[in-house]
This record gives sequence, structure tokens and C-alpha cells, in this order.
Amino acid sequence: MNPAVNPALEKFVALLDDEMTLAQIVIRRAGGGFELRHIADQDAAPESLRFLPLAELRVHVQSTKEGTFRPLKSAPNLASGWRAVAANNAELDVALGHIYPGAIVDWFAAQSTPAPVTHYREFTERQTGMYRITTMLDDEQAAAMIRACCHQRFCLKRRLWTVDGLDPDSSDAKSVIPCLEPCAVLLEFARKAARLEQEDKVPAALGSGDLKAIQVALVSSAAQPSSTEREADFSSPGNPRRIQLALEKVNRILAGAKGTEASDSGPAH
Repeated sequence: MNPAVNPALEKFVALLDDEMTLAQIVIRRAGGGFELRHIADQDAAPESLRFLPLAELRVHVQSTKEGTFRPLKSAPNLASGWRAVAANNAELDVALGHIYPGAIVDWFAAQSTPAPVTHYREFTERQTGMYRITTMLDDEQAAAMIRACCHQRFCLKRRLWTVDGLDPDSSDAKSVIPCLEPCAVLLEFARKAARLEQEDKVPAALGSGDLKAIQVALVSSAAQPSSTEREADFSSPGNPRRIQLALEKVNRILAGAKGTEASDSGPAH
């Protein structure tokens, strides 16, 4: 009896030439099968890389090179230094399922018109309990939170869902792997962002120069996150997404101040 045909996989393989980059991995045809490796190792000699059987590949991708857990498999922190071989299409499906779960199915679904996207408001309106608070972010707050959480430093999926005032990710911004609806990490971050908005606001006598200094510090911190911070520990002020969200807010304040200056310096009527 022939195995059931997977139309998503068949279409993906049909578009795969000799080589394809999928987020952080390179897939190459090798005889009747495929070789997979990290994009950082694309030019490395095969013997210089650790060979991972498919059963070990699943375990390997659970942790970063530092050994910390990867709660989001589409995060750009996949460890390098390995290669795996899929003997056929079915084994390629298994391998990709270990590295980027659901990527091929979602990619296939996104080819339809319209794509089966669940936008932020639709997604959060059906939340209950402690996640109901995520509906309380207004569009501007939600957009800042989404930009921070889904920044390419944190996720390589191309976000197709959105909220009013925020464009989806462009096709060349991340990878061909689509994101069709908010994930669990985003939902938890939205909950934290809503809680932060509820905190008492501290009046700060800061000039634009001070804010620009803070902006530079946040940019530097975001570019070099601490390796000890857990990716999904949003209670920590040093969490990379928390820092990115703070940067979004500072950018917005500075943009508003600049707009006010431009208005004040305009010609009188």
C-alpha cells in the first residue's frame, strides 16, 4: 500500500532546486534524498560537521549553542555545527518537522487566496481568563508590542496577521515560513505589555537629549542581549523583548517630539 500523499510536502519539494535556504537551514538535494545543515555551515566540509540522525535532530534543536531552552523554534538562535540526511521526501518531512514544526503546512496554506490568517483582534477576542487583558491594548500599543515581540531578532517567521495601523512583514524581511496567527509567546508578551500599561506612570523630566541617550543605550542592549536571560521570561526587565518594547516607546516619544518641533517652527498663518 502506498503511503498517503502529502500535498504540502509535494509542492514544497517540487519548488526545491538543487539548494534552498529555509530560515536558518540550507536544504540540498543529495542523490535521491536531501542534506540539511545550518546556513552558517553551508561551505563547511561534511566531515567537519557532527552528523545527526533524525532522531537526534529533534533533541538538538531544543537548545541554543549556550544550552538554554528554545521555546520558539523559529527564533534565529538555532545552533550550528551539524548536518543531517533525509533519504527521501518522507524523511525530509520528519526533519523539517523537528526543526520548524508546521512550517511546510503553513507555507502551503499561505499559497491560497486569501491566506487563512487570524488577526490580532480576532485572536485575542476569543481569549478568556488571564489572557482577556490582551484585548485592552489599543491599536498603537498593540502595534508596538507586536513589532517588539516579532522583531527579526526574535522570530524568522513572516508575520501575515496584523492590527490596524501595522503592515504585515514584507516578503523579504524574514523567511518564506509564514506566521498565520499570534503564537503562545506573543500572547504571553501581550499580557505583560497590557500589565505594563496599567502601571502608574512616573513623571520624568527628560529632555530630547536624554531620551536620545536612552534610545542609544536600548539599541545597544537589544543588539547584544544577555545570554543569561530566558527568552520567554517577561517578568525580567532585562528580557530582550522587554528592552525592544521600551525602545519602541522611546522611538514613539521622540517621533512625537520631532513632529511637535516641526509644527512649532512652521510658518505662521
